[in-house]
Amino acid sequence: MRNERTTEEIAHAIRARVFEHTIRNNGGYLSQAASAAEQLAFLYNEALNLGPSTMPMIPPPFSGVPSAENTEYRTGAGYNGPFDVVHDRLFIAPAHYALVAYACLIEVGRMAPEGLEMFNKDGSSVEMIGAEHSPGMEVHNGTLGIGLSTGAGLAWGRKKKGEEGEVCVFMSDGEVQEGQTWEAVQAAAFHQIDNLWAIMDVNRQQCDGAMDSVMEVGDIATKLRNFGAVVAEVDAHDVAALRQAKATPHEGQPLIILAHSSPTHGMEFLRRRFPRLHYVRFRTAEERAEMNTAIAAELGIAPVDLGEN
Repeated sequence: MRNERTTEEIAHAIRARVFEHTIRNNGGYLSQAASAAEQLAFLYNEALNLGPSTMPMIPPPFSGVPSAENTEYRTGAGYNGPFDVVHDRLFIAPAHYALVAYACLIEVGRMAPEGLEMFNKDGSSVEMIGAEHSPGMEVHNGTLGIGLSTGAGLAWGRKKKGEEGEVCVFMSDGEVQEGQTWEAVQAAAFHQIDNLWAIMDVNRQQCDGAMDSVMEVGDIATKLRNFGAVVAEVDAHDVAALRQAKATPHEGQPLIILAHSSPTHGMEFLRRRFPRLHYVRFRTAEERAEMNTAIAAELGIAPVDLGEN
């Protein structure tokens, strides 16, 4: 299901939408939009075989936890299309990328812009940290690092059943600090789960600052290869390179694309916040106004009209 716009145009629109939301709401995940916009736009616009959304354009409120009595319960995966043997499945492992994922759903026509107005509001399914009922989400990944295991398990089942659709996991590099990620790679290689592939946003940032200041992870590519994956390394902001990486042969092995990205791409003004880029909140009205003007200019859009806000 391709959009009339190019993947690059969608990525730019994702950044602009996340920026506008952040300015209006006095905080947001700007660095994730900077680093991952091309990756998510690539997944939704061309890399994945997804059917039309089966969910309302305006997300329904949270209907409660799953139970035999809760017949209204739905996961948010319907925004990625139907569950069938042909279409691909997508797992968004880093749930804190939810704002960027919602912006992407809007830009590819799977969710209405009004849905973002529900972001982080009481009773809303449009959670700040994506849960299984949130748009585009199928499971709650809980502690960062279980997404690849989830995807590998589903892919193994699909392969045994002879289903055509692949399973893709969108990851962040912080997940290589978690042991379960390495178990998932090793298991996928051992069981030859080659209908599994992943894109990892390697932006070298995490909530406490730069990754290397928290826990050095070394040469991720070599480690992944040693654990049995086929690895392709690309510039995350080069869509043609992402396209070429997706075509990498990986018979009998999972494919992991290491998408090396910048947490300030398209919003270089954020560099003054380095290394505290995980969540941008404004300390003063002056700082908010300055960032509004500077980043809008970088994005080539008008500053957000705050009015009385």
